[in-house]
Amino acid sequence: MAKVAFNKKRTLFTSTLDLELRKKLVKCYVWSITLYVAETWALRAADQKHLESFEMWCWRRMEKISWTDHVRNEEVLLRVKEQGNILHEIRKRKANWIGHILRRNCLLQRVTEGKIQGGIEVTGRQGRKRRKLLDDLEERREYSHLKEEALDRSMWRARFGRGFGPVVRQTSK
Repeated sequence: MAKVAFNKKRTLFTSTLDLELRKKLVKCYVWSITLYVAETWALRAADQKHLESFEMWCWRRMEKISWTDHVRNEEVLLRVKEQGNILHEIRKRKANWIGHILRRNCLLQRVTEGKIQGGIEVTGRQGRKRRKLLDDLEERREYSHLKEEALDRSMWRARFGRGFGPVVRQTSK
């Protein structure tokens, strides 16, 4: 759906408008569709790859770079003066939402923690364990620490707020 939204406004995004304005328009029109309810996603590696490639697709289309032109992703990001930050935005939204849920004592908190009984009990399921909602944040911290930090809003914002920056990849030349 986000690609359709981009293509509908393609003439605007690829026009001679200022680069900063075009970037703001893409983030407003396209990313809002792309990241709808993103805070509830349990991202797999394949999903992350698709989101990163979609972000690069948007920047390449905006700069009128053909797929046959051999331009590296780092070069495209330098041209648009951006960092790859769609995954950063998802992590930030997820951290804000989970912090909000963990500060409250409600049904959604118990569901998120997995403390609700019920459902069909499946034993001996084959394959890898399914990713849960908290897995993205738990990779960095244990759940008990996350819950303590969530109860103290200032500590939570210090941990996951403005300082929760995008991952900048270093490439060797």
